[in-house]
Amino acid sequence: MNVVYQLRGTEFEWDSNKAESNIAKHSVTFEEAAEVFFDPLSVLGDASANDEQRYCIIWYSLAPRLLLTVYVERGQRTRIISARLATKAERRLYENP
Repeated sequence: MNVVYQLRGTEFEWDSNKAESNIAKHSVTFEEAAEVFFDPLSVLGDASANDEQRYCIIWYSLAPRLLLTVYVERGQRTRIISARLATKAERRLYENP
């Protein structure tokens, strides 16, 4: 089932089953992952899979935790695919763009 979540006037969506498995695997909720889209110092990248254009973004949530979030743009919504803590290499990329 798809969940629609609104934060600061921006709509996000995700699969509820995927969100639950993401918490179990990475200890990151998709609600927290949505927070990172508002960090002005974010670092964007390409995370395409198969034929789908996917993006990744590295930034801080309000926790504050540095996260890597994979997402796709679906019309007016941002669909979150996965989110996890950034690795040391990703942290360096964020700190030294």
